Amino acid sequence: MSTPKGIWKIISASSVGTLIEWYDFYIFGSLATVIASQFFPKTNPTAALLSTLATFAAGFLVRPFGALVFGRLGDLIGRKYTFLMTLILMGGSTFAIGLVPGYDHIGFAAPLIVLVLRLIQGLALGGEYGGAATYVAEHSPASRRGYYTSWIQATATLGLFVSLGVILLTRHLLDPDQAKSIAKFNDWGWRIPFLVSLLLVVLSIYIRLKMKESPLFEKLQSEGTVSVNPLKESFGHKANLKMVLLALFGATMGQGVVWYTGQFYAQSFIENVCKVDFDQSRTILLWAILFGSPFFVVFGSWSDRVGRKWIMLTGMLLAVLSYNFLFGQLLRAAEVKNKIELPDIKQVKSTMSYLGHSGNALRTRTTVSYFTDGTQLTETSRDTLYAPDGSPRNLRPDIRQTVRLSSANYWMMVALVFVMIFYVTMVYGPIAAFLVELFPTKIRYTSMSLPYHIGNGVFGGLTPFIATLLTTIYTGNKLVGLMYPVIIASVCLVIGGLYIGHQDEPQGAEL
Repeated sequence: MSTPKGIWKIISASSVGTLIEWYDFYIFGSLATVIASQFFPKTNPTAALLSTLATFAAGFLVRPFGALVFGRLGDLIGRKYTFLMTLILMGGSTFAIGLVPGYDHIGFAAPLIVLVLRLIQGLALGGEYGGAATYVAEHSPASRRGYYTSWIQATATLGLFVSLGVILLTRHLLDPDQAKSIAKFNDWGWRIPFLVSLLLVVLSIYIRLKMKESPLFEKLQSEGTVSVNPLKESFGHKANLKMVLLALFGATMGQGVVWYTGQFYAQSFIENVCKVDFDQSRTILLWAILFGSPFFVVFGSWSDRVGRKWIMLTGMLLAVLSYNFLFGQLLRAAEVKNKIELPDIKQVKSTMSYLGHSGNALRTRTTVSYFTDGTQLTETSRDTLYAPDGSPRNLRPDIRQTVRLSSANYWMMVALVFVMIFYVTMVYGPIAAFLVELFPTKIRYTSMSLPYHIGNGVFGGLTPFIATLLTTIYTGNKLVGLMYPVIIASVCLVIGGLYIGHQDEPQGAEL
């Protein structure tokens, strides 16, 4: 095992790369609504958003294949060079997304190219986590494994934090005028966070090139006992396959939906269902992540003393019992129908622009309403079939609402999302140590990567898409999207509670 000073160098090198890879992966989801308008037809915004979320989910669906490909390589040639390779693939594909022309320029080729790049991202991420977690765990003393590996868990969420920060900073630096800044960002400024990732990846590659191979893998090489066929040994042997299935259905499946509900679906819900404006919806998540991230380490360290299992399952149970209440409170905080309006300061602005030689005109009407508690509601109505004299032509206007929360409701939302992030830290903080301790060294990279990425990539990654889809089908119930994570977490809770025992959770054991 490494010295205390040495282990922190290892954690730092692994964490920087993991943070950057997750940054690359997250900016796509964080910019879903902007990307929808760039790479899909603008005639149906809801369909465009669902298409973008489906493309986002596609990156998760291929993560298990990445786990198989890079897990096998990691068990054959070593941890260091394998997850160095995943970093290069992730950074290159993310940079390339920032260069793809929009739908208006190259038509359906645009979303197809983005889909291919997204799939490359997913493959790369499928190999990243298992490598980083295994590498740190194999350098850690048995009694502190949960604590040290939890830093890898924390940096994954910090990748989301950094991506949101870069997005907001880019938007505000484009132009001092807010309206112009938004227009520039939606037009071309959204590309900057993708392009910036190249600089971050180059830095991380430099750091990772200086890393040494895992001592446990070097021992296997020196003894000549490196696995010849990691896939067969991982999934062809009944005892190990049982551990793989138990890890998936008793831990990572529920952990995955809690992770993506508390971060991605929460942001999507705040922006698209609660109609909270762009800046507030992002900064709410930023504050919640900032306050919640230390608990990854708290629960990782605690799992070294009390075990991994019940910390993770308790987080799932709390999520199942409270999600409907928490998301209901988010809705209530943004709701304006029960607030007292200040009609004397209401602002109404109407503009008319003619559409070429068609004889039609576009009328845009913006109404800003103010309420006694400090809430602000902006309604923008666009009528696309008005005659030049302003008379209507049997049209249905496109009406969009944006809510600017009062200070009290803003911080209430921060507190509610913090609770969801707290659940994330419970299920995610101990998971790396839990997984590496289930499998032998020579097939660990392969064996732990597959259940992790099916649980997170398939079950978890589909959460924003399925939840949003359910709300478009059952329009009368804005909380119906929560059925998916609640059901999945409940099933995992039962399986984990019944079948994960102390013999399957050897925390503190030597690897």
